[in-house]
Amino acid sequence: MMDATSIAKAVVLAVVEGATEFIPVSSTGHQLLVGHFIGFHSPNNTFEVLIQLGAILAILSVYFSRLLKVGTALPHDPKARRFVIGILIAFLPAAIIGGIFSKAIKYYLFNPWIVCATLVAGGLVLLVLDDMDLEVKKTDVYDFTLPMDLKIGIFQCLAMIPGVSRSGATIVGAMLMGADKRSATEFSFYLAMPTMAGAFAKDLLDNYKNLSKDDAGLIIIGFVVAFFSALFVVRTVLDYVSRHGFWLFAWWRIIVGSLGFAGLIILG
Repeated sequence: MMDATSIAKAVVLAVVEGATEFIPVSSTGHQLLVGHFIGFHSPNNTFEVLIQLGAILAILSVYFSRLLKVGTALPHDPKARRFVIGILIAFLPAAIIGGIFSKAIKYYLFNPWIVCATLVAGGLVLLVLDDMDLEVKKTDVYDFTLPMDLKIGIFQCLAMIPGVSRSGATIVGAMLMGADKRSATEFSFYLAMPTMAGAFAKDLLDNYKNLSKDDAGLIIIGFVVAFFSALFVVRTVLDYVSRHGFWLFAWWRIIVGSLGFAGLIILG
């Protein structure tokens, strides 16, 4: 039965999803940890995946004019066509691996201990990346080359380990390929659209028969809350990263992962 307690837990998780989906801290990792400690569990973690639709629509609303401009330019602009093909190429590795191994990944890796370890490790990686004097070759996502897009897409596959962070993996990959912080972050936004939409569609097809009316109600609530939470983040994170880098996200990951370890040891 969908009671006030379950609704409150769903709202908390949806706020976490929207707030963390597009920053390099791992929304899935945060949801798994928060869900573990507040006692929220959905069959096959379906709730956590399906409310990502709210985050997808948030980024679509922010980038709608840009996407429309790209779409209308496709018939006559080679640069627009290359950009769209590049996003699809970057999406391909995750689509293949996720399509084949998604059930095994959920079964073996969706574990709060793994999340804590990858949160801390990823935080350390971001600290190192922030201090590296990387050569910047690309400052505009529309100038990324197709081989570069493919390599970023391979990096994104690391995020199938919960706690790694999809946006974090793509940003790190893009910067190592020569992108500056802003364009790397923006590319991760664009790549999120097909990746999250694909994950949503696959999870819905795999699990819709197991969803009750209460499950559906919680998912709808989570979708709406995640939309507004993600909307705020998408509108602010690019400018923040451009000015301040990733140190705040890095230390957030390390602190949350460490507290998670402490909570698991003390509370189980």
